[in-house]
Amino acid sequence: HVQLVESGGGSVQAGGSRRLSCTPSGSIYNDNCMGWIRRAPGMEREAVAAIYTGLGRAHYADSVLGRFTISRDNRENTLYLLMNSLQPEDTAIYYCAAKRTNWCGRLLGPDEYDHWGQGTQVTVS
Repeated sequence: HVQLVESGGGSVQAGGSRRLSCTPSGSIYNDNCMGWIRRAPGMEREAVAAIYTGLGRAHYADSVLGRFTISRDNRENTLYLLMNSLQPEDTAIYYCAAKRTNWCGRLLGPDEYDHWGQGTQVTVS
C-alpha cells in the first residue's frame, strides 16, 4: 500500500515563507518523479514543481518560478517544497504526488501521477 503524507501547511502572511514536507513509503521513493500539485478554491489542479528521486534538475510552473524550491533528502526519504514570497493567489491545498518512472525531464501534469497524498492547506492573507 503506497502512502504519501504531507505536512507543513498553515496560515501565513503575504510575503512570508512556508516549507511543506512529504514522506512517501519506502517502496515508492526510488525511481520516481515526485511532484507538488495544488488546487486553489474553484480552480483546476495546477502542477507546481517536480523532481526526480535520482539525478536530475527540478522543474517549475511559471507561476512559482523563482519563489518556490522543490528538493529531496534521500537519506530522510523526504520531499520538500520551500515557498517564499507567498501571495494570496498561492492559497490552495497542496498535494504531494509520485509517478514511477526512470525519467522526469519536465513538469508532469496532474493526471500523470500515480499516487497522491491527502493534501495540506496553505492559506496566504
